Amino acid sequence: MSQGRQGDLFQTSANASGVGADALPMQRHQLHDWQQRLLTYQGPRFEAVAAGSQLSPGQMDLFGGSSHSAAVQRLNPLALAAQHLQFWRWPEQQGDGAALYFVLDRPPHLQGPLLLYVGETGQADRRWKGEHDCKSYLAAYGEALQQVGLSSQLSIRFWHDAPETVKARRALEQALIRHWLPPFNKETRGRWATPFTADLD
Repeated sequence: MSQGRQGDLFQTSANASGVGADALPMQRHQLHDWQQRLLTYQGPRFEAVAAGSQLSPGQMDLFGGSSHSAAVQRLNPLALAAQHLQFWRWPEQQGDGAALYFVLDRPPHLQGPLLLYVGETGQADRRWKGEHDCKSYLAAYGEALQQVGLSSQLSIRFWHDAPETVKARRALEQALIRHWLPPFNKETRGRWATPFTADLD
């Protein structure tokens, strides 16, 4: 998705020459406020899944009645093993085959984690190796945090009990995206006015 259509709030130094060169630098409070808004939405979801309970009807999204709602309410991303984002460079294989994966941050300055991206793959050991639009957002996110003196603790986590068939796996992925509204998924970037630039389709 292009910067113009996405309505980015801030520019990173990756765009320092050319379009957006005169944009104001991101300020610490702007980035912190963006993270806090995301935490306010996702926090009750993390609490509910950790407690093994369900959200109240008033907290559910409009698609909560889907056939995947039970699985969505039970799947706890924080209960999955955290891996470094460069896990695929390690000599030991961390698991292959079908999976859903979750990219999270646990900023030390916030009271809880942030779920930034949900994805699905038929090859967990290969999906993250090549080009991936989420990587562009993570790079801009990390740079923005560094520029304003905020820390991050990024990780990726795989759920290997995902459906084997592509259709079923993608349906569950979409249900999870509707539930968590992770800001780096293309379906939800507009919802959060994601303040990180990336020239993505």
